[in-house]
Amino acid sequence: MSVERTQGQEPFVRIVKRDGAPFKSKVLARALAIVLALVIDAVFIFAVTGLNPLSVYGVMFQGTFANGIRFSWAMRDLVTLLCIGIALAPAFKMRFWNIGAEGQVLVGGLATALVMVACGNTLPTPVLFLVMFVTSILAGAVWGFVPAFFRARWGTNETLFTLMMNYVATSIVACVVNILRGDASSLGKLNMGTQAGWFPAFLGQRYNINILVVAVLTVAMFLYLKYSKHGYEISVVGESENTARYAGINVRWVRVRTMLISGAICGLAGFLIVAGRDQTISTNTAGGQGFTAIIVAWLAKFNTFYMALISFLLVFLSRGAAEIASAYSLNDYASDIITGVILFCILGSEFFINFKMIFRGKSQKEVK
Repeated sequence: MSVERTQGQEPFVRIVKRDGAPFKSKVLARALAIVLALVIDAVFIFAVTGLNPLSVYGVMFQGTFANGIRFSWAMRDLVTLLCIGIALAPAFKMRFWNIGAEGQVLVGGLATALVMVACGNTLPTPVLFLVMFVTSILAGAVWGFVPAFFRARWGTNETLFTLMMNYVATSIVACVVNILRGDASSLGKLNMGTQAGWFPAFLGQRYNINILVVAVLTVAMFLYLKYSKHGYEISVVGESENTARYAGINVRWVRVRTMLISGAICGLAGFLIVAGRDQTISTNTAGGQGFTAIIVAWLAKFNTFYMALISFLLVFLSRGAAEIASAYSLNDYASDIITGVILFCILGSEFFINFKMIFRGKSQKEVK
């Protein structure tokens, strides 16, 4: 049966999901989004501050690439964000909305710090690192297991559950830190005298071990999601739970297992932060990166190699914004607007990659 819609009945524009955009189209859409963002930012910079936009962009570039030290600091921040993004990838691919990475990183870091304080002077260094590693991933895994179990058993909302557990983790860390520091004004570096539990210097920096570990993890998670049986089960559950059940997949167990892995990697991130970067613990240890990593995972479509590129972009924007604020005595709001516009345009480009707009024509026929 053929039904012809008149122009008056037809909407001016229809939004239709694309079957799949070619790789070149995706690259072009994102490149145009960045160019558009730079143009908008240039107008904003000149209108509000009267500064030369090109000079501002140059200073922004220097925030990461001015010298080797700044670039190494950027890489240090990148691997932390990337590690948390990798942790979120399997959960999000399964359509389990793990908003609790912040808390999972915190409890992993807290477990590491407690082992450093309690056992730093008694255990041999290799054993100490092993115990720190195991306790951190166990702590993160437990923090991921709880919401997964409640979702599997009673169908609770994992978004709210994982979000609320962030606040629980923050309160626990605040309580323990107050106990550890006693009357001191701040906790400071752990084991400052002995440096027990601190990563040894590797190629001149302690956090180079973090870079090595996360590089290996990036490859391992890519292979796990793309080629393993578990990765296939995660994809099927994410596409359709009914299809997964029909195929004989235990959906509840896949959820719990995946969140154990997600939480464990977040706990590992806490271990790397405390032992390899900060050598201390506080409620700000995760620094909001548990939420920023959500952007990383979604923009990369759970491909860990793309995550590395997006993590670098976000770190570059963050450090560039700080450099702008410092060089031109701008407040943080102005520099945040500049980075926010770039992120908004990049996120907006995903719409044009995944959907297309069909405008009203003279006539259109649909066959039913």
